[in-house]
Amino acid sequence: MSLGNAINTAVSALNAQSQAISIISDNISNSSTVGYKATTASFSSLVTQNYNSSSYASGGVSVTDNRNVGLQGLIESSTVSTNLALDGGGFFVVAELGNNGSADYAYTRNGEFSADKDGNLSTNSGYVLMGYRVDSDGNALNGDAFSVDDLTAIDVDIVSGLAQASSAITLSAGLPADAALNDTVSLDVQFYDSLGVAHQTTLTYEKTGTNTWEMTVGNAVDPDDSTSITGTGASATYALVFDTNGKLSSVSPSPVTLSFTGLTSGAADASLTLDIQESGSLTQYAAQDGEIDVELYSLDVDGARYGRYTSVEIDDDGLVTANFDNGLSLAIYKIPVATFANPNALQALSNNVFLPTVDSGNYILKDAGEGNAGLIQSSSVESSTVDIADEFSRMIIAQQAYSAASKVVTTANDMIETLMSAIR
Repeated sequence: MSLGNAINTAVSALNAQSQAISIISDNISNSSTVGYKATTASFSSLVTQNYNSSSYASGGVSVTDNRNVGLQGLIESSTVSTNLALDGGGFFVVAELGNNGSADYAYTRNGEFSADKDGNLSTNSGYVLMGYRVDSDGNALNGDAFSVDDLTAIDVDIVSGLAQASSAITLSAGLPADAALNDTVSLDVQFYDSLGVAHQTTLTYEKTGTNTWEMTVGNAVDPDDSTSITGTGASATYALVFDTNGKLSSVSPSPVTLSFTGLTSGAADASLTLDIQESGSLTQYAAQDGEIDVELYSLDVDGARYGRYTSVEIDDDGLVTANFDNGLSLAIYKIPVATFANPNALQALSNNVFLPTVDSGNYILKDAGEGNAGLIQSSSVESSTVDIADEFSRMIIAQQAYSAASKVVTTANDMIETLMSAIR
């Protein structure tokens, strides 16, 4: 009976060490897999209750696999700006998208995201990164996301281009104090409408008396053809009064607003505030070189022409910002981080993704850097937590244990044969 038990015990050891070798093999094969979490074999003794003190009932050994999902891997730089790594706890929310709009959600540390044919940031295995839409200030459009059902695929092609209507002009210039009564000088100003189309208007200054001028605003015209009117300017006249030191003392009416209607581009009516007293400065001094004209010091007009999408940036907080070739940028998405009470109990699936279990607890969506949620590193990936040297050490131990267990089987078998020969 004891010899049979010895063989069964040795066979359990062979089986346990075989599984350990399989785990080691799996780890080594995934040593270069982004975001992979190494698995270790955990051995437990199996004890057979012994009811007779004069004999020993051998037990055996069992093995279970333990994956340290919460272990942080080394963060390595990447040349792809949309490759992401989590520095800290949590997981990216990803999904397999169905043709009917359905989504099968999963969680991963694999941040090898790049734009697919539809513009969605996805892994090589087809899992799409999920996030929520934000306004230009980075605030959620539909409130805070508490459920993965509130998320949507991050589509970097959602905005193909962007323009910005001009809304403010800051002007610093000098009017000629020695101009004669009723002399006029002018200054051309270019601005952009809501469609990114450029227009030009002329600010005309007429001297109406000592230290007083009147400013009128011309129609909007094509910057390349001043005879082509592209919008009607408001007919307001602004009275400018300067003090004896050449400083602008009053403007009436105030503030100065340049308004244009009927823009031929089909854009919204334009309204621009002209700053000539605070950040800007309009003065009255003697004309330079005797030339009666506006001396322009600086002219700053906001807004931008239509620009095409060029790239995307993702910051530590998970804010996804689209960049355009006109210098503008626009916040379009926010990437949340999913955390679990017991991440080591998550169920591992192929393609390096995980599903929640009863033991792991349900997900909690957080902003990157909030609580135990890690920060997001762009142009980076998290390397595998597999240590090749450690795996080789485990392999040698497993091989030695397997050989020893097989020797027990051989020895027990020899002893049984000896016993059978004696009986015969």
